[in-house]
Amino acid sequence: MEESIRKAAVLIEALPYIQAFRDKIVLVKLGGSLLSHEEQLNGTLKDVVFMHSVGIKPVVVHGGGEQISDNMRKAGLEPRFVAGYRVTDEKAIRIVKQTLLGEINTDIVRRIEEFGARAEGCSGKDEGMLRVEKLCPVVRFGSPDAPGEAVDIGCVGRVIEVNVNPIQRILENGRLPVVATLGVTRDGQVYNVNADESAAKLAEALRAEKLVFLTDVRGLLRDPEDENSLMSSLDADIVEKLLEEKVITGGMIPKVKAALEAVKNGVHKTHIIDGRLTHSLLLEIFTDKGIGTQIVQ
Repeated sequence: MEESIRKAAVLIEALPYIQAFRDKIVLVKLGGSLLSHEEQLNGTLKDVVFMHSVGIKPVVVHGGGEQISDNMRKAGLEPRFVAGYRVTDEKAIRIVKQTLLGEINTDIVRRIEEFGARAEGCSGKDEGMLRVEKLCPVVRFGSPDAPGEAVDIGCVGRVIEVNVNPIQRILENGRLPVVATLGVTRDGQVYNVNADESAAKLAEALRAEKLVFLTDVRGLLRDPEDENSLMSSLDADIVEKLLEEKVITGGMIPKVKAALEAVKNGVHKTHIIDGRLTHSLLLEIFTDKGIGTQIVQ
């Protein structure tokens, strides 16, 4: 009986959040490392199906960096990166498209439907959902005694325009959208696009209530070496200072910058949470304390 009462208490705690977010869009960006761990991925997608089942409108966005690199190696191509961007020539972009659409997107849709929700896969190239322009040559930093080298990184784009009509149609049909982060230029060329940037741009255009980045870290830490220094809630101006002070470093920089842009452009809150934790998505959204870092304007 005590166990049943505890379960009921959890549901009651979630009730005001379910009521507040009903019919609201919550964009969930799946990190690449999460996609490589079946148990963690299944747990996250069950959370997404729960959200869908109680009337929230989740939109799942994914990249697939690790899987793309694996498939490139299988094809005899060595992955190369410049300033954090994947060098994507014509051979590489074919592998990117096949991996994101033919493998990852299809697999996520299949899992969601196995867990009881209707899902539909799509990508940023559909109807110009993510219109991009080619990134200018990126500078590879040189040594103190030699200048950096400008490198053409190939079919890599920056989002300049968003068309959310394909996603809106999927939502109106009662389905759960699963979006692969490819982009398309005005002349129809398909480009690779940073998944964090894509997620933020889509969240802005959809006027999402929340944008959630699922990662392999607890959130933003005041001291990267101290797991207990988690900063649970931050205003955008404080986050900018943390970036200036280099408290936020490395791979978290583009993610945090994308989160900042989203809250500055209409998304109510962005969250950075640890997707390795069981039911982290539900804990962050449906409990009083949450478990990661939220950023607000």
